[in-house]
Amino acid sequence: MENRKNIKDFTLEELENYIVQNKLPKFRGAQIFEWIYKDVEGFDQMTNLSKDLISKLKQDFYIGRAEIEVKLVSQEDNTRKYLLKLEDGNAVECVLMEYNHGKTICISTQVGCRMNCAFCASGIGGLTRHMTSGEMLEEVMAVSRDIGERISNIVLMGSGEPFDNYEEVIKFLRTVNNQKGLNVGQRHITISTSGLVPKIREFAEAEFQCNLAISLHASDNPTRNTLMPINKKYKIEELIEACKFYLKKTNRRITFEYALIKDINDQDENARKLAKLLRGMLCHVNLIPINKVEEKAFEKANKANIDRFKSILDTYGIEVTVRRELGSDINAACGQLRQQYSEGKK
Repeated sequence: MENRKNIKDFTLEELENYIVQNKLPKFRGAQIFEWIYKDVEGFDQMTNLSKDLISKLKQDFYIGRAEIEVKLVSQEDNTRKYLLKLEDGNAVECVLMEYNHGKTICISTQVGCRMNCAFCASGIGGLTRHMTSGEMLEEVMAVSRDIGERISNIVLMGSGEPFDNYEEVIKFLRTVNNQKGLNVGQRHITISTSGLVPKIREFAEAEFQCNLAISLHASDNPTRNTLMPINKKYKIEELIEACKFYLKKTNRRITFEYALIKDINDQDENARKLAKLLRGMLCHVNLIPINKVEEKAFEKANKANIDRFKSILDTYGIEVTVRRELGSDINAACGQLRQQYSEGKK
């Protein structure tokens, strides 16, 4: 692409600045922006722009598009898993899930991940690179293009730690939420973090109306240190304090994700500790029967333990649900397809 840039990496304001710097009327920036999110393939399709401007855009930009390398469709619940090939040859995964309230896409924010959570396939092989905001937008657009429908809900919960790629994620949020962009309401967007405390605080100050999910997975430091190395840097107590700060600033309920792993964090005592940790907070606990990852030794908690764990949280007045397992026949947990693809290229 020589020195040309992906135009999807530019916010509306950045495009307007580019237009003004080229001594053209500012409104042209908004026209270009709208065309991009009508999903045109080339600048020639932007029919209300002059030939000179189109020529200039071709010189400076390209319209980034991802290629669907693999698509798996669940026979059980129509969950779709995509492996998208980026322009540099790297690949990322995203998953489309169908719910009563509409279609939800789970997107990746990094190629790989450096958090190295013990039960997760995304971190195998570490972090390759951050994704750009335009690449994240294209995940949504590529899947929307494939199904021929608008996607109404987005979760940043695929491969990568969103707050480890904070600036690009914020740019993504601004464009995806823009009425002239993909126009997805902030309350229909959920960001998941493994617990980067300074960024949780920064995000609280930014006053977005998005939903925040915390990958907690343990109720004490020794267990969480084993499962999630980030806990060695930011202990549970520090993480909970940051969550309370977020609640105070936004008054928006936090979801705590808790993957139940047999004999590690699924006992009654774990449930009681979790209930005491979260008591009094505006929160919801999402219990996740863990997906089996071939390279990992962990096993899913049995149904009796899952039911008992939920019952204990209920007793303490903690709002709790057990996540419905979607796409289990296609390994819908992120990281597994990309791993196979990467190994196949070696």
